[in-house]
Amino acid sequence: MARKRPNSPVREIYINSTMAETRIALIEEGTLVELFVELPDNERMVGDIHLGRVVNVVKGMRAAFIDIGQKQDAFLHFSDIGENLAEYNAYIDLDSVRRDNARRNKRPIPVEGQEILVQIIKEPISKKGSRITTEISIPGRFFVLVPNSDMIGVSKKVVSVAEKRRLKHLGRSICPKGFGLIIRTVAAGKDEALLRQDLANLLKTWRQIEKKLKTLRPPSLVFKDVGMASSVIRDLFTNDVKRVVVDSQKQYKETVRYLRDIAPQLINRVELYKEQKPLFDVFGIESEIEKSLSRKVWTRSGGYILFDHTEALVAIDVNSGKFIGRGTHDENSLRINLEAGREIARQLRLRDIGGIIVIDFIDMIDPANRKKLYTEFTKELENDRAQSSVSPISEFGLIEMTRERIRPSLMHTYSEPCPACHGSGRIYSKNTLLTQIERSLSRIKAEDKDRSIKLVVNPDVSIYLNSGLRSHIRRLMWKYWIKIELVQDEDCALDDFTIYSKKSGKTIDL
Repeated sequence: MARKRPNSPVREIYINSTMAETRIALIEEGTLVELFVELPDNERMVGDIHLGRVVNVVKGMRAAFIDIGQKQDAFLHFSDIGENLAEYNAYIDLDSVRRDNARRNKRPIPVEGQEILVQIIKEPISKKGSRITTEISIPGRFFVLVPNSDMIGVSKKVVSVAEKRRLKHLGRSICPKGFGLIIRTVAAGKDEALLRQDLANLLKTWRQIEKKLKTLRPPSLVFKDVGMASSVIRDLFTNDVKRVVVDSQKQYKETVRYLRDIAPQLINRVELYKEQKPLFDVFGIESEIEKSLSRKVWTRSGGYILFDHTEALVAIDVNSGKFIGRGTHDENSLRINLEAGREIARQLRLRDIGGIIVIDFIDMIDPANRKKLYTEFTKELENDRAQSSVSPISEFGLIEMTRERIRPSLMHTYSEPCPACHGSGRIYSKNTLLTQIERSLSRIKAEDKDRSIKLVVNPDVSIYLNSGLRSHIRRLMWKYWIKIELVQDEDCALDDFTIYSKKSGKTIDL
C-alpha cells in the first residue's frame, strides 16, 4: 500500500536531560506522538560508518555477518549490498583480484576475511546485531550526500512542481562528479548560498572519512553521526516547529551551537526552561510516557486496547470495556474501533513498535464499516515517519501490518527481562529506575518538601546506586542539595523504591 504524506501539523519539541538519560518529546497539536531516548552507555548508532571484516557468509540466508567491533556481529543482507561496492572497496587496500571480481558483479557477494565499509541502518535489538548496508550516505540539514552515485532526488514532501524542478536543477549544477544528492524537504525555498554551504560541509566530512580509511584497520569506527538530540534538531526542527524547550544549560548551549551552523534563523525559537518543577511534569508529557509503558490503554469512550509483545510479533487487542452504546452492534463497534484505530496509530509511533503487528478489532458485519475503519486507520498512519504496509481487514476482523523498525521499542529501552520469572516478564531497568528517583527528587526540591530523606530500595539497586567513585547517589545529593540515607530492603522489588521524610518518618507522596 503506497501512502502519501500529508502536510505536517504544528509541532513543539521538549528536551529533558537527567543523569541517566536524555529524552526528546515531539508534540503535534498538543499531543505526544514520538519519544526519543538516549542513554549514556547506549548512544544512537544509526548513521555511523564502520570499517568491518566479513566473518561469515550464509548464502542460504542471503546474508553476511560483519565484525564492526560491537558485541554481536552486524547483519548484512545481500539486498543491502549496493552496486557501488567496488568503488568503496577501492578506498580499502583490497587485492586487485577481488576488486576486479567485484566490478564484474553488480551485487558482489562478500567473502570471509574481506574488509568492507558499512553503515548502520538499524540499531541492535535484543540478541540481534546491527543491520548494516554498503550504500553509504551522509545526512546534512538540506542534503543527504551519496558518494559513488550520480542520482539527484528530491523529497516527495516537496509538493510544488516548480520548486521541485528548481531544487533538482540546482542539485545537478552544484553536485560534483562522483556524488549523488537526496534533497530534503527543508531545502524548499532556501537560497543557493545556504544550500551550497550545506553541501560543502558534507563534502568536507566525506574527505575526512577518505583520509581516515587510509590508516584504519577493521574493526574501526570511521564516522560517528551526531547524537540523538542533534539528529532530532537536524531532521525535525523545521518551520512548522513552534518552539524547542530545553531544561539543561549544557544541552541548550549544544542545541544553539548546532543551530548556528545549520539554521541560525531558528535559534530564537529555542527556550531554556529554568523552573524547579520537572519540565515533563509541567507539560503533561510524563503521564503520557507512563501510559505508553502500560499494557492497557483506555480510549475516550471507555473502550481499551491491550498491547502484547512476543518474539515473533506484537498483538494488539481492542475491547469495548466500559462503553455503553445506544446504536446497533455495528454502529457501536465502529465507534470503538475508530477511536482505537486513532490511538493505536499514535501508540505505534510513541512506543516505536516495529516488525509484524496484528490488530484484533471488534467484529463488524457491514463491509462498509470495515472499509471505513481501514481507510481511517491508514489515514492516521500518514503522519508516521516510519514506513508501514497494511493489509485489508480480514473476515475475522484482523489487520495485519508491518512497521519499519530502526531502533529498539520504548518497552525494550526502559525495561529488562525479569530475573524472577526467567524472562517471561519485564521490569524497569536500573537506568530507568535511576531516572524515576531523580524525577522524584526534582519534585521534592520544587515543592520544598524535605531536605533530608530516606530512600528504600532493593539491595541490588543499592549496589548500583553506590557504585563508582562518583556514585549516582552522591551526584544526586550534590545536584538537588538533598541529604539521602540509602536503605536496603530485600522485600522491595527490583524496579521499585519508596521515599520517606527523615523529619516526619512518613512516606513522601509524589
